[in-house]
Amino acid sequence: MRNLIAYQESWPIRGSFRISRGAKTSADVVVVEITDGRFTGRGECVPYPRYGESPSTVMDEISTIREAINHGASRTDLLSLLPSGAARNAVDCALWDLEAKQTGKSVSELAGIPSPGPLITAYTLSLDTPEKMAGAASANAHRPLIKLKLGGEGDIERVTAVREAAPKTRLIVDANEAWEPDMLGSYFPAMAELGVELIEQPLPAGEDDNLGELDRPVPICADESCHDTSTLDQVASNYDYINIKLDKTGGLTEALQMAEAAREFGLGIMVGCMLGTSLGMAPAMLLGGMARFVDLDGPLLLEKDRPDGIQFDESVMHPSTHALWG
Repeated sequence: MRNLIAYQESWPIRGSFRISRGAKTSADVVVVEITDGRFTGRGECVPYPRYGESPSTVMDEISTIREAINHGASRTDLLSLLPSGAARNAVDCALWDLEAKQTGKSVSELAGIPSPGPLITAYTLSLDTPEKMAGAASANAHRPLIKLKLGGEGDIERVTAVREAAPKTRLIVDANEAWEPDMLGSYFPAMAELGVELIEQPLPAGEDDNLGELDRPVPICADESCHDTSTLDQVASNYDYINIKLDKTGGLTEALQMAEAAREFGLGIMVGCMLGTSLGMAPAMLLGGMARFVDLDGPLLLEKDRPDGIQFDESVMHPSTHALWG
């Protein structure tokens, strides 16, 4: 018989992290451990208030399926036991890790996909004034790919300042639903002129149905509008890319299915993350070979990371040891 436990942790952020919806100074995560008496599998999730989640609600969700998991429920069973979201992600990834340790095979072997190699991740700059974002960009101008958190008014000035401070760095931007429809006519061409390669979630989810009718000189990526495989129909006609995050899909199992379905829809893939540790990034790295854009820099933004975590050579990610996960 197995035993599932779950607990909360808080990891301080280096400085603070600000997006259009607010700022935070710590990454608050929930960790699940599932043991069979000999081996223990672990998974991490980040409850996200935007989706009505908190550490306490996620802990409550996990408690509802503890008995089923302890009595042998599988990853396939889990898809119907919990909805997509953070709670299912932590349990799903713990089950993958447990099976890997039980069988002596890597998760990539179990999933039938290539082992993750080194990946270049975007490095995220928090939303701030143009001057402060330019300063942060200058300090990170050596990185190959920078992601800018934007907030609506003043975004052209922000991106302009960053471009001047880091003229050779590739840029992607994330509005986190902060733009208004009447901004798009000027913002889209301005982003193209500034060399932006991707725009994430410009409009609020549910208010983006007209995007497919607009001239889009820069590809746009669905994030808040796209959660799991069931939402692909809604976004396929309005977006060029989707951002697959395990905390939205509810784990690696659904994320792998979603990546395959996205290709059938003709959608490009970005693999992203919430702000967490290497335990949360390690499963997402398995999607890196399928993605045009990788944004798994969570551990780089923390004061410290877990032992045996992902090794970062600036923006190049090297897979973690199996002692951490997988």
